[in-house]
Amino acid sequence: MMKRRAFITLLGGAAASWPLAARAQQADRMRRIGVLTGYDESDPEGKAYLSGFMQRLAELGWTDGHNVRMHVRWAAGNVDRIRTFAKELVGLQPETILTSGTAVTAAIHRETQTVPIVFTVVGDPVGDGFVTSLHRPGGNITGFASQEGAMGSKWLELLTEIAPDVKRIAMIFNPETAPGRGSYFQSSFEAAARSLKVEPIAAPVHSDAEIEMIMTSLGREPRGGLIVMPENFTSVHRARIISTAARDKVPAVYGTSVLARDGGLLSYGPDYRDIFRRAALYVDLILRGAKPADLPVQLPVKFEMVINLKTAKALGLDVPPTLLARTDEVIE
Repeated sequence: MMKRRAFITLLGGAAASWPLAARAQQADRMRRIGVLTGYDESDPEGKAYLSGFMQRLAELGWTDGHNVRMHVRWAAGNVDRIRTFAKELVGLQPETILTSGTAVTAAIHRETQTVPIVFTVVGDPVGDGFVTSLHRPGGNITGFASQEGAMGSKWLELLTEIAPDVKRIAMIFNPETAPGRGSYFQSSFEAAARSLKVEPIAAPVHSDAEIEMIMTSLGREPRGGLIVMPENFTSVHRARIISTAARDKVPAVYGTSVLARDGGLLSYGPDYRDIFRRAALYVDLILRGAKPADLPVQLPVKFEMVINLKTAKALGLDVPPTLLARTDEVIE
């Protein structure tokens, strides 16, 4: 943990040194910013992320319609839409493009090696080939990583803490949109499962129908549990995941806080709103002349745990006081 904190401090210090030099270049013309997000346009959480980004950008001197023009596309977790919008945005030749999600970032990166890209909500930027290293990205892309691979074990530990009777635990994800096509969290998840003597199940899904099948299978026999990998598909389809988990009495842990607020049992992960606000600084620096290759990839600095006591009660679970004491938000 100390090494990780020191690394974050190093990255933060490197980024902090940029504004003094980069801000010398004044904005004197209309700039174009592309935004490709994997969220649905009607998703309140996705809109809140974008709003926070634009608010911070305005604080840094960039206002949509005044000195920048925002070109925003919402892909709603659909791979075909992601590819179509990626081509469209790169064709507009913006000064920089903000992306959210692994599949979205990959699609934009395939379309251009010259337009500066700032990514958010990407789990494994090195493993997915976006950057050479976190400290030295080395190309036209940099940004804000969202999760470490070791989180797979953390989610499993939390699930067995809040639902100690679980013995079969599936990790659900869409291989077309998940980090490393779903492999990024698997090794730590499986190692923790061996240690805790539970059966790990990889559960790739591509549709609501496949979500239904997985949940029915988990609910058919007692002691089934679920971990929902944080990625664009599971976020867009969260209502179906949450409702079927409740219907089939399957305790579930999520990697994004909005899923617990929407009715899921427990979530643990980074504060995405904070990540999007921090991304505005890198867009600002690029608009003022900085190069993505010189801006180190940053890691999350804020994490939050949310427990939904109403859902726990419906599942017949007693939340341990030790777990409640570590929780940032309790929904009653």
